[in-house]
Amino acid sequence: MSTVLLDQAFTKAAKLPDEEQDSLAKWILAELASDQKWHYLLNQSEDELAEMAKEALEEYKKGKTSDLDLNQL
Repeated sequence: MSTVLLDQAFTKAAKLPDEEQDSLAKWILAELASDQKWHYLLNQSEDELAEMAKEALEEYKKGKTSDLDLNQL
């Protein structure tokens, strides 16, 4: 089952030449794979990210941090 908007996109895409349809399909599949990989990696690093955030907050509370100067980047 798909949404109305996705159905509209597929209907329009189906009218494209075969080569353009294949290019669009490859792009969509690559984006979906990338998104899936990103979610997997975030889930795998959740504990590590939480620990890093805790350490950063502790450093902030101890006055060991400074404001970021975007002009110095």
